[in-house]
Formats: sequence, structure tokens, C-alpha cells
Amino acid sequence: MRLTGIRIAILTLLVLLGSSSSGLSAAALQPVPAGGQVEPRAGMWRTWVLASGRQVRVPPPPNQTDTAAEIRELQALVSQRNPTALDQIAFWDTSAPAYRWNEITINTALKNNLPANLAWRALALVHLAIYDSTIAAWSAKYTYRRPRPSEVDASLRTAIPNPQSPSYPSEHAVAAGAASTVLAYLFPGDAKLFGDKANEAVRSRLVAGVQYPSDMAAGLELGRAVGTLVIDRAKADGSDARWTGSVPTEPGKWNGTNPIFPSAGTWRTWVLSSGNELRPGPPPAYDSPQMATEMNELRSFQRTPKTNADAFFWEYAVGGLRNYSYWSEQLTVRILEYRLDRNPPRVARAYALVSIATYDAMVACWDAKYAYWQIRPFQLDPNWRPLFPTPNHPSYPAAHGCLSSAAAGTIAYLFPRDGQMINALADEAAESRIWAGIHYRTDVVAGLALGRAVAQRVIDMARRDGSR
Repeated sequence: MRLTGIRIAILTLLVLLGSSSSGLSAAALQPVPAGGQVEPRAGMWRTWVLASGRQVRVPPPPNQTDTAAEIRELQALVSQRNPTALDQIAFWDTSAPAYRWNEITINTALKNNLPANLAWRALALVHLAIYDSTIAAWSAKYTYRRPRPSEVDASLRTAIPNPQSPSYPSEHAVAAGAASTVLAYLFPGDAKLFGDKANEAVRSRLVAGVQYPSDMAAGLELGRAVGTLVIDRAKADGSDARWTGSVPTEPGKWNGTNPIFPSAGTWRTWVLSSGNELRPGPPPAYDSPQMATEMNELRSFQRTPKTNADAFFWEYAVGGLRNYSYWSEQLTVRILEYRLDRNPPRVARAYALVSIATYDAMVACWDAKYAYWQIRPFQLDPNWRPLFPTPNHPSYPAAHGCLSSAAAGTIAYLFPRDGQMINALADEAAESRIWAGIHYRTDVVAGLALGRAVAQRVIDMARRDGSR
């Protein structure tokens, strides 16, 4: 890819505000030192959609004369740092760029009542676009090593400290270009909103004085190019395929109508070769002694206010419509606690790995559900009354176990100090389905094992991605 019309893009981004005189220091000709810089080798990390961080290239940054003109443009923006502008600068400067776009994606998914299947797909697509474009940006950053504007002209007062990485292209712009492009594909009705957010993110860095207009223009185009590649893959992932099967009629099988996402097990995966690669063995037969034992476990369980409250929490506060929000929050909290927020490649990698693991675990889980069509407890025993209505899909394996253990297992790899606690949350999520009476013990055990197996696949790949 080659950028065209950078000056026109600058005019579009800035709505140029005039100029003031500014001298160009000798620092303009000096490379940014490698010592203390943020992830100088991140441009070589393994990518997902791109062949490498060098696949999509940006041209060299502007020359000394154009750089001087850009600094005058930034000087003119200093007067615009009113309380509203400073608030926007602070908003977009909170954590790494992926943080705000994760928040925007989740809020949009919640607004649209997206079920976990589609929400984890959306998060995986958005975060893979952000991650790959960030790696491509880092490849260019440490190829060109462009100093930050105030490192070139010390008279430029920045509103925030300079990030410890070269200026070109902008990390905020690549994330904005990638995320807004993918989100517009996923939620076309909100395309203008995402575009406005991208422009807001870009402008915040210009008004802050920490990057040049050409950094932003190059970053936006790079991010959009990567986002378009991600969309091309998404259009071929099978998620829009119509189900042509039928609900089984033989005794002992799930026997409802309009099952939820019966084709989701066939969607294209990222680390698994297909949804059936890790398919667990069959569940117990409906008329077997083991099934009778597992049904008796549900009948004999003594519900308490505490177990009821926990079961309701994992169903309605964290359930199918909010599962992705909860586990994303668990990841985000740790990114902030471990102070990774000034490391855009690490943060983008973390969000991408967790999203990929949970998405692939969902596909694998749904493959098994509709391979076996295991009957639900309330269908096996018409007199059985679960704590709340049972989700409208087969019983085996338990989706809460699959998704929670995949997310938790990946977060535990990223933040091992919290591993025991985060995995215990996944265990509780899965066990709560027993407390509610909507799953058998076999469902829970198989779900946890499947999710953790998928997480391990992601971890194995992460250990070879060059980031260690």
C-alpha cells in the first residue's frame, strides 16, 4: 500500500487553523534512540491476517521542510486547548488505543443485545484488526524513527507527555482506522458514529501536540487497509450461512424449536483447524445409569440464597448477553493494574489473544452441542423445575464452562500472578449451571475442559509469536 494525498488528508483532519513561526532544531535529523523505547521489536511479532508487519507499508514521513510546516500547524492548535479539548485528550490518552475501542465495541454490542456468539466474533475481528495494524505501525515506527514534534522543536508545549516510541505513523490513528472500519462493517447503522470517534481520537493527539498531521493521515490509512483485510476474512467465515438441518426426533435428544445458532459450530476459527478439531466424546445416553446419577445430583442439590444469587449473577449479570463484557473487564482491570497501559502492542496483543480464545471456544462448543443434541434436564424429567428458564440450545457441553474457561485460561497466562483466582471464577461460572439445574455434571466438566484446551492452543501460539 502507498499513501496518496497526505496533504489533502491533513486538511481534512485538521481543518487547518493558520500558522505561527517556529524554528526547526537539529533534532529533526537525529534518530530516536532505542534505549527505553516501547517494544522496539514489536514490528516483528507474528500477525494474524497480515503475512507480517511489513505487508502493508507506509511511505517515509515528510521531509524537514514539510515537518517544519506541520509543527507550525501544531503550534496553532495550542490555543484550542480549552477544557473540552483537554477532556478529549485525557479520554483518548487513557491506557493504550485498544482500550477505548474495546469499550466502544462492547457498548455497541450491549446496545444491540448481541448474544455471546456474535459478540465474541465482533471482539475478535476488531481486536485482530487493531493488533495487526499496531504491529504494522511498529514496523514502520522503528524503520523511520521519526522524533516527536516537541523533540524537534522544544518551543512546542505538549498537553501530555510524549509516548516513548517514534512518532510516525500514529498508534492512535492506526487503531482508530482499523477499529472504525471493522465496526462499520459489523454495525452499519452506526458507521458515522465510529467515523466520528476515529476523527475525535486523531484530533486529540494533534491538539495534544504529540504527533504530526502526517502521522495521523498515514496511521488512519494503514489501519483502514488492515481493517478491510479483516472484513474480507469475516465475510468468508460462514457466520451468515443459513441452517438447513432439522431438530432430531429420536428419544433422548434435545427437542425444542428454533435452536440458537445451530450453524455456529461451522464458523471459521483462528487457532483451531475447525470447530470439530477438539470435539469431546459423546455425553452419557439419556437412559444410562450415569445420566440417572447426574439427574439425581440436580434433584438432591440443596439450593440456598447464596447459590441462587450466584446462579442468577452468572446467568443475568454475566450470562449470554453479557459474558463478553465481564471477561473483557477482567482483562482490562489487569492491564491497568499491571501498568501495561503505556504499551500499545502488549495491550493490543492481550485483547486479541483473549478474544480469539473465547471465540474459538464458542465455535468448538457449538460444534459439540449440535453434533450430539444432548437433552436438557427439564426435557428429560418433565417434573424438574430449574431456577430460571433454560437457554434454547442443547445441553452438552456447557457454554458457560467453554467460554469462561477459555477467557480465564488466556488471562491467567497473560497475568500469572492472578491465575488461580481468575480460573476459580471460571469454575464458579460453570458450577453455577448445576446450582440452577440447567446442566448435568458431564456438561460442566466437558465445557471447562474444552475451553481450557482451546486456551492452551492460543497460549502455545502466543509463546511463539516473537513477543517474549
